[in-house]
Amino acid sequence: MSTEIEHAVRSLERLREQSPLVHNITNVVVTNFTANGLYALGASPVMAYAKEEVADMAKIAGALVLNIGTLTYDEVESMLIAGKSANEHGVPIIFDPVGAGATPYRTKTARQIVKELDIAIIRGNAAEIANVIGETWMIKGVDAGEGSGDPVVLARNAAKALQTTIVITGKEDVITDGDTTYIVQNGHPILTKVTGTGCLLSSVVGAFAAIEKDLVMASLSALVSYEVAAEIAARKSEVEGPGSFQIEFLNQLSKVSSEDVRKLGKIIKV
Repeated sequence: MSTEIEHAVRSLERLREQSPLVHNITNVVVTNFTANGLYALGASPVMAYAKEEVADMAKIAGALVLNIGTLTYDEVESMLIAGKSANEHGVPIIFDPVGAGATPYRTKTARQIVKELDIAIIRGNAAEIANVIGETWMIKGVDAGEGSGDPVVLARNAAKALQTTIVITGKEDVITDGDTTYIVQNGHPILTKVTGTGCLLSSVVGAFAAIEKDLVMASLSALVSYEVAAEIAARKSEVEGPGSFQIEFLNQLSKVSSEDVRKLGKIIKV
């Protein structure tokens, strides 16, 4: 049993013991699913968007998650206010640059956020991460398109350029701070058939970052726990399809055990 898997197991157990408060400024498509997913796993979600209160909410949270899936001018203003408060009070910020590269405004906003705030972890697909740092990678709406680059190289380049921890999710997931790099080989293709699974993952990363100072290990623990739960849910709902998977996934987020993570977790250090 690898030390990384054992670390993930301990982190999952500690998360459920501590039930960290995760402040989400996320998109309208995924708010309910994100809240229910965090509750199922054992964290405590709060969704606060008003600029009049986000600074106060961010400073008492264990982590702040910023997601630009359905961005508006007012929401971006709230993100920057909350982010500056989080930075001031030592609260880690997880940024999900949804659809960066799809439109000039979206790309500009993603780059503004990483420039003005000290981001602990950025979680996105390869196209989103590439567009944040000005590299070329096709994007289709908010989904990654074809790309000829190496996600590991891209992740390392982004981590060094932005001085942060990068998580690129796809068929295989890459986690790196530019020096230490892991690949997670868990998950299931049906995750791409349910909207919001990537956004929920970003918030789950936030939950682990709230209880784990090592941001690479927090990200690793989050991905392994989340994707092992997805594998179990996919197996239990394979006959019914995506609708049943979504419900079963919430069930398995609440049930995924230390033994499940030990038995099914697949991590490679590169």
